[in-house]
Amino acid sequence: MKNTLKLGLLCLAWIASSASAADAYPSKSIRMVVPFNAGGTTDILARAIGQKLSEVFGQQVVVDNRAGAGGNIGADVVAKSAPDGYTLLMGTVGTHAINPSLYAKMPFDHLKDFVPITQVAAVSNVLVVHPSVPAKSVAELIALAKAKPGKLNFASSGNGTSIHLSGELFKTLTGVDMVHIPYKGSAPAITDLLGGQVNLMFDNLPSALPHIKTGKLRALGVTSSKRAPALPDAPTIAEAGVPGFEATSWFGVFAPAGTPAAIRERFARDMAKVLEMPVVKDRLATLGAAPAFMGPQAWDKFAREYVVRMRKLGDAVGIKPQ
Repeated sequence: MKNTLKLGLLCLAWIASSASAADAYPSKSIRMVVPFNAGGTTDILARAIGQKLSEVFGQQVVVDNRAGAGGNIGADVVAKSAPDGYTLLMGTVGTHAINPSLYAKMPFDHLKDFVPITQVAAVSNVLVVHPSVPAKSVAELIALAKAKPGKLNFASSGNGTSIHLSGELFKTLTGVDMVHIPYKGSAPAITDLLGGQVNLMFDNLPSALPHIKTGKLRALGVTSSKRAPALPDAPTIAEAGVPGFEATSWFGVFAPAGTPAAIRERFARDMAKVLEMPVVKDRLATLGAAPAFMGPQAWDKFAREYVVRMRKLGDAVGIKPQ
């Protein structure tokens, strides 16, 4: 009886302590690790949302870029951080769905070493070409690639990223032969595409959109199942003549395993408020992204199911763990 009472008191004390921690959270600045270079879509989203989170929290949200290994380096930093809610990861479909299927050996366990907080945004990729490429449509690009097998190349933000897989899926469904040129992040890939060192890219829409609007890149189609509101004149690649083509990217916040549920719920509630702000909705719309809030439980289920989907896609396009 005494042991039962003692256990009950300990449980009540733990619950009270967790609630108190959540009430006081955050009491200092929060580090948001972006596992890619500055200037890419993940970085753009983290900074746009982090600014408003800082206002809601009354504490600064500091973006910390830790690029490398397809996002694994930055993700590993967070996986090994204290589970107190002050070091978080702006994770992506790459870090938590593609990489586990691409890398035979990961520096962390994407399921055991993290707990989900919330999905933030969903983003379409867009097929863009340098103006020197004569193709004005998806059909013309396919014809050009078939007429010159192995001559066209496409850039990506790294092996196994959603940008890379979009290109591989395009090759598989159309039967074209193009050379993949991987970069360490979207920003350097876009730089070389703008300079004409590479021919085309399936970039995330937010980082490509400014260059499309200035005419420095030509958009041929978006990779989502529906047209992107930020680029309404660009057809989906499926409707442009490649049935079955669909590839999108998502972004969300993860915390180290062991982070108290009360803190995660508190962060998720405030993130929901931020994503409902008209200024944030407008900002994401101009970037070509759509708010996609999910709480911890729904986000966990979605992310786990996406791992299976990406593994099937990797198998379909012939990408094996390295």
